[in-house]
Amino acid sequence: MKIKEITSYLESLAPLALQESYDNSGLLVGDFEQNIDSILVSLDCTEAVVDEAIQKGCGLIIAHHPIIFSGLKKLNGKNYVERTVIKAIQNKVAIYAIHTNLDNWGKGVNHKIAQQIGLVQTETLAASSGNLLKLVSFVPVDSAEKVKNALFEAGAGQIGNYSECSFETLGNGTFKANEMANPYVGEIQKQHTESEMRVEVILPVWLQHKVINALKAAHPYEEVAFDLYALKNDFSSNGAGIIGELPNALQPNDFLAHLKESMELSCIRFTHFNQPIKRVAVCGGAGSFLLKTAIANHADAFVSSDFKYHEFFDAEDKIMIADIGHYESEKFTIRLLRELIHNGFPTQRVEESKINTNPVNYFQ
Repeated sequence: MKIKEITSYLESLAPLALQESYDNSGLLVGDFEQNIDSILVSLDCTEAVVDEAIQKGCGLIIAHHPIIFSGLKKLNGKNYVERTVIKAIQNKVAIYAIHTNLDNWGKGVNHKIAQQIGLVQTETLAASSGNLLKLVSFVPVDSAEKVKNALFEAGAGQIGNYSECSFETLGNGTFKANEMANPYVGEIQKQHTESEMRVEVILPVWLQHKVINALKAAHPYEEVAFDLYALKNDFSSNGAGIIGELPNALQPNDFLAHLKESMELSCIRFTHFNQPIKRVAVCGGAGSFLLKTAIANHADAFVSSDFKYHEFFDAEDKIMIADIGHYESEKFTIRLLRELIHNGFPTQRVEESKINTNPVNYFQ
């Protein structure tokens, strides 16, 4: 199997357009045309992980965190990043990162955390914006259903839990074809009026080219008239963090014990909270930027990591902050990646890395 088959599939789930501006997701080392027999999935890509890939015969490492985060000006092995990249290149091991696009995908990292904790009735904590477009086209009435179905097939018309959403308005379109045209209806050099349907659908930005190509292929006109509008609407299916509810409210200490067991933790940094905990917000990795959003959404607890000392004061007895550690909050991403690849390619060999890449240790 070629690397591009795997990466195209993953990006159809968690498109690169969902990654944050500072991120560096995608194929970092290797060739999209490279054939691979097996894949190693990991949270980080270090020298030890590359060694593991070599030992297991894996030609592709899919890691959550990008080993190359900022630009590399030299490759002479002076630090762990350069040494990892050099070793991967020398041994023809490709490295692919799927970072904040997997964080911001509604079924990604945070969804996996919510599953581990046992949250139900989940929704996006901070929905993304700027990722939606509206397509408007004008179609002869007898072709409207065919064009709509083509747009739906290409992925347009999805609103939350509803698919095949559109709006139609009946009207008249006019045009005059010149001598070079081959009109579907009407005559050369005569103005023609045609009863047309104005068809409107929304779509995510990453499907723009696919949907427009589908429109042009299904539309009967030689020249297809359409408008494309950028929307400021939130894209509720994707965004930062997830919020949901526990099946039953737990007392604070019982919640911490449940969190420790379900997330397989050795310790938790937390703020005191004197009320039962039912509504829980989660964000894998460094999530302190979502604390106010969690409070505004009436969460009783916020599970994340990398809170600074003074940021714990911001809880102000309105919420329990449960800082479980960066690695600890995202470690089940390894299992998530294996499951996603297996769902798309059931016969593909996928290995979970056995290397604990957590640079933080605890003395107990």
